[in-house]
Amino acid sequence: MSTHATEKVAKRETTIEADPNLPTIRIIRDFDAPPDRVFRAWVEPELVEQWLGPKSTEMRIDQWNAHTGGNYRYAALQDGEEVAAFYGSFHEVRPNERLVQTFTWEGMPDGVSLETMTFQDLGDGRTRTIGLSVVENLEGRDAIMASGMEVGVYEGYEKLDALLAEG
Repeated sequence: MSTHATEKVAKRETTIEADPNLPTIRIIRDFDAPPDRVFRAWVEPELVEQWLGPKSTEMRIDQWNAHTGGNYRYAALQDGEEVAAFYGSFHEVRPNERLVQTFTWEGMPDGVSLETMTFQDLGDGRTRTIGLSVVENLEGRDAIMASGMEVGVYEGYEKLDALLAEG
């Protein structure tokens, strides 16, 4: 990443909300890029590897078939060692608009969530992403919220900001 790209990246707020009555997590974030570029960063494996997850980990994509009916598996690495792995299926891939997928952490294979990500065109070359995760119950949702997942979300989105700024 060039110094120039780093200098022009605006600091954006990420909102993570847990509805007290529903087993859901909503993540809202604006990006300084049009929907087609933001969407590409979500579906092209060579881009996903560059931004997904906390800064302390490296991502390795084992499978990534981002099309309706496709599947994926990726792992988080620290010092070259796998520390966590995740997998799921792409239920719907609607370019530049919407992704619907399942998400499972291999360490808790019964804890599948359904995730919907929408990409809203805000005009002026900006996009709002709204992610909604639905899990089985409030206890599962609360465990996810208490897991430190926000670090991966915040830091991953900061890396995505820098990637989008590079063009």
